[in-house]
Amino acid sequence: MIIKLKEKYIKEVIPAMMEKFGYKNRMAVPKIQKVVINTGFGRMIVGKTSEEQKKIYKLVLDDLSLICAQKPVLTKAKKSISGFKTRQGMSIGAKITLRGRKMYDFLERVIHIAIPRFRDFRGIDLKSFDKQGNLTIAVKEHIVFPEVSSEKAKNIFGFEITVVTTAKNREQNIELLRLLGFPIKHG
Repeated sequence: MIIKLKEKYIKEVIPAMMEKFGYKNRMAVPKIQKVVINTGFGRMIVGKTSEEQKKIYKLVLDDLSLICAQKPVLTKAKKSISGFKTRQGMSIGAKITLRGRKMYDFLERVIHIAIPRFRDFRGIDLKSFDKQGNLTIAVKEHIVFPEVSSEKAKNIFGFEITVVTTAKNREQNIELLRLLGFPIKHG
């Protein structure tokens, strides 16, 4: 029986964190605030006509919305850079911010389905955590998610998953995510 991530947080993680870090109140225990999924179109659209670019945007956005169960937002270029062949205001990526139930459902799929399908995966490296302790996981191929049919996928693209928590420091965040079931390497 798979215990749901939110239930696991309430029943197992909060008591373990209170014991390890000496929190006096359950509300002081860090929790996952949001999950941000981010991708760039970069190499896929360089040198393509605007019609071809629109088709690529549509394919990527459709696959992302299938994976995350939420519509992505296009991100625009802030300034023109000739070396990257981008113009100001041009769509260069997409992002989705998940919170609440959708966030927990997505993280369950990441932990139990997507991460075990990564090629040559040996655990999440501690270098994936920033100074605040937020975790960023790079997904090289979006077809590791079962929602996307690998036969129908025309453009295989990668994206980043950033897990933002309310932890005060890196050590507490690493422990929180380890207790939630993330396969983090012991450092």
